[in-house]
Amino acid sequence: MGTTTHIDLTPIPPGQVTLTDRRTQRSWSVGLAPFRLGTLPVTQDQYAQVTGERPGTAQGDGRLPVETVSWRDAVLFCNSLSQQEELTPVYDFDAQGEPLLRGPSADGYRLPTEAEWEYACRAGTGGPRYGPLDDIAWHRGNSGERPHEPGGRLPNPWGLHDMLGNVWEWCWDLYDPEVYGTYRVLRGGGWFDEHWSCRASVRRRSHPTFRVDDVGFRVARSTTS
Repeated sequence: MGTTTHIDLTPIPPGQVTLTDRRTQRSWSVGLAPFRLGTLPVTQDQYAQVTGERPGTAQGDGRLPVETVSWRDAVLFCNSLSQQEELTPVYDFDAQGEPLLRGPSADGYRLPTEAEWEYACRAGTGGPRYGPLDDIAWHRGNSGERPHEPGGRLPNPWGLHDMLGNVWEWCWDLYDPEVYGTYRVLRGGGWFDEHWSCRASVRRRSHPTFRVDDVGFRVARSTTS
């Protein structure tokens, strides 16, 4: 717990991304300021160094992506890592214990927004993926139905690894509050998914306390001037 946790962050330039929802046939554009995103998903070792806990079903190799973590677990990790590095935590909590954003003055770690995630995943490419699936992602067809150490597949043009496949990644956003209430967004596909789920545009939803063995996360930080 006293060990400093190092997480590589990749700078992401400003830009715009158009998101689509297949269920509702809705699309919307989002303008983005520059930010930094984890080059890799958070690993078991990194999670343990910050929280003292080592969740996950794939035990024995701390370099594997952490999984079996809920959205709420990921938010608490971000605040704990911020405090460890003497940064201002991004999240506060209301009277019911629900996370709230502190605002632009907070310089700590956070979950990426859904728009940030897709924009970073695409990295300027226009297709469903940033490369041939077997070259860039661990999915059901090549994973042996287990997670793998992040970084073993080719990165996208901005140097981010495992944006598709390996583990699904939590984003900050509510999925569709009018229909699904507090359910949050998951992106990227995982080691157990068929090829059609490992695409830049695919959206998945789950309850913020949900934990399963193909869901993890990566962290982001806003870029301060």
